[in-house]
Amino acid sequence: AVAFALPPDVQAPLAARAAAAGCHLILDKPVATTVAGAREVAEAAEQARVASVVFCTLRFAPRPAAWIAEQAAAGDWFTARAEWIAALWAPGTDSDYAASPWRRERGGLWDVGPHALSVLLPVLGDVTELTAVRGPADAHHLVLRHTSGASSTVTLTLGAPVAAAGVEVVLRGEHGVAELPRWDGAVDAFAAAVDALIASVRTGEAHPCDVRFGLRLTELLAEAEAQAHGA
Repeated sequence: AVAFALPPDVQAPLAARAAAAGCHLILDKPVATTVAGAREVAEAAEQARVASVVFCTLRFAPRPAAWIAEQAAAGDWFTARAEWIAALWAPGTDSDYAASPWRRERGGLWDVGPHALSVLLPVLGDVTELTAVRGPADAHHLVLRHTSGASSTVTLTLGAPVAAAGVEVVLRGEHGVAELPRWDGAVDAFAAAVDALIASVRTGEAHPCDVRFGLRLTELLAEAEAQAHGA
């Protein structure tokens, strides 16, 4: 197996080569920032029959993962709101990711967008309609309609002021209001992702957060980017 921790558009061609060589894959999110790049990886993995996991942290962090499964099983959600608001470049911050060229170029849509969507899609269903507009700095606002009939709104940015930063996912429906629990870092989540890949290899069953799911995330984010930037 090969685990990747590279900028997405460096990761994609290398991952396709690794899959073609018969290596199982642990991929960083997003798989790529182009649909063609993500599809190349997905098709290579499918043709080589290798297992894959895309490391969307909240799908593997113990408390959020359990919460996502619980809310998906409950169903009957009416609407949801996801806000991933980071202050990566604000004065006085010392994030290890602040010097990342690809994050500065592509912004929160591509960096934290996969996190938000990886929570909403397993609970509310795939996206059937998407509208996206730009906000201040690198902010993007998405309005989504899902296969369940529910709607959701998503706000994504890395360029907020420090006092505005925070992460929230809130669901509202027949069961009341449910809020995503906090989680502690990515170490335990990554260990769970490794375990998930091993299980997929042993059973031959694709993990729900595999490269095909990663391709779907790229498709949605590329559509949002095109709408927001008038492409």
